Amino acid sequence: MNGYTVGDYLLERLNESGIDHLFGVPGDYNLQFLDSVIAHPRLAWVGCANELNAAYAADGYARCRGAAALLTTFGVGELSAINGVAGSYAEYLPVVHIVGAPSQTSQHNAELLHHTLGDGDFRHFLRMHQEISVASSVLTADNAAAEIDRLLRCALTEHRPVYLLLATNVAASPLAPPSSPLDLRISRHDRQLAAFADAAEQLLAGARSASMLVDFLADRTGQHERLAAWLREVPMPFATLLMGKSVVPESLYGFAGTYAGASSAPGTREVIEQSEVIITVGVKFTDTVTAGFTQQIDSSKTIDVGLNACRVRERCFHDVPMAAALEVLHRLARQHGSGWRQHIVAPPVLEEDRSASLTQGSFWQAMQAFLRPGDIVLADQGTAAFGIAALRLPENTRLLVQTLWGSIGYTLPAAFGAATAEPDRRVILIIGDGSAQLTVQELGTMLRDGQHPIIFLLNNDGYTVERAIHGAEQRYNDIARWNWTHLTQALSLDNPAESWRVTQTVQLEEVMQLAADSSRLSLVEVVLPRSDIPPLLAAVTRSLHERNSG
Repeated sequence: MNGYTVGDYLLERLNESGIDHLFGVPGDYNLQFLDSVIAHPRLAWVGCANELNAAYAADGYARCRGAAALLTTFGVGELSAINGVAGSYAEYLPVVHIVGAPSQTSQHNAELLHHTLGDGDFRHFLRMHQEISVASSVLTADNAAAEIDRLLRCALTEHRPVYLLLATNVAASPLAPPSSPLDLRISRHDRQLAAFADAAEQLLAGARSASMLVDFLADRTGQHERLAAWLREVPMPFATLLMGKSVVPESLYGFAGTYAGASSAPGTREVIEQSEVIITVGVKFTDTVTAGFTQQIDSSKTIDVGLNACRVRERCFHDVPMAAALEVLHRLARQHGSGWRQHIVAPPVLEEDRSASLTQGSFWQAMQAFLRPGDIVLADQGTAAFGIAALRLPENTRLLVQTLWGSIGYTLPAAFGAATAEPDRRVILIIGDGSAQLTVQELGTMLRDGQHPIIFLLNNDGYTVERAIHGAEQRYNDIARWNWTHLTQALSLDNPAESWRVTQTVQLEEVMQLAADSSRLSLVEVVLPRSDIPPLLAAVTRSLHERNSG
């Protein structure tokens, strides 16, 4: 076996799953395993500034690659990362969280070690993580091969994080290499699929109009090409929710805009809600993307396609994978959907803003012109995420937002993860000043690794989203004022960056031309009015204020 170990087996399986990088922070309980990582020919170590940022970076990587891996040390490291892993759980990202733990001997003897709670119990943190993991395991030399395979299967088929506790001596224990590829087959019930097809056809056969609403779970299962092929062959009105924006090309004929319940553009809302049949694909109606649950989607005329289950009207069909269900519906659309294109409406257009001084309106108008096909765009929770909802994204653009978990600051390290996953694509980050202060350390990591994202930092002097919800003038919504354009100089001695501060629309447009193809990291501080927010966010914050007020 030439010294092959449990650690080697784990790395081989990760790499087989499409993971080429391992994010994390070193600690004494994972250092020996890290030697195996460094020695691996195809899987690279990516150190981050802290474990929370590493978890966010892994999440961003998983959104681009389909899966990611995170390594932390026991106790202090894993708890620092737990918020990021929880976001991956909420938003269905398969992140394999490996925790380097004290040796089995130390655990068995209940030694009072550093990074523990000093009570000899080494399972506290495992129990915490079980709430945000689809599967977890304490690896041993005897169970390692079976448990590693089991957890990876769970992560990749259920699209959620898993937790592996890897003691120092277990990582170094001998183990035979994998003898066969990882089995990722998904159970499928052919009778249920046939029954789903019959029920769907009964609803679609006589429908004079049909619309499609797509959300983020379609992205998690990689249904981009399947959906695009359907809509090219059988055009029909379609929209996405904010979390699923960019799953289907918005350049396609039939795109009706971003659906947000009562806050949708009138044409968008009407063509989706008033169709005779509504096909929802991978949809979760959460509060922030529906402006407070204002969607009017009648279940009696809905075909709902989930990850591994479907519903036609009120009838549920289990063990029907999304890909199989979409294949059936595509076939039925070819048979019965020739007239659906007649109900297509023009998508909404951005309202023109000719302000000389920068506003939310003029910024997003400039951003619409700046985006290119193939961009990866990250918009942080707040004015950025809700402002970008109004744009029409170019072909093959990928948008990363985190509007369900909604952890501010997520997108900056997630942009690092995305750029690591797809280094040949242009990465654009749009983040507020308050959000950036939480995770800005990862700018240094971007510069260390020679990445050159274009960062638009929206400086509106504090927590503008919170001001809009409650306490517009309260000091708890204020933040420290930073000299943002000097920050990149402080965070890297080796790789220079370019920074600008703009207050006028014409300045922004000129800087965009300079930054568009730069080989350096570009940071653009965009100074905006303190209380100016996009229209969709205004509707959402009104709803949140009402709900929080009881």
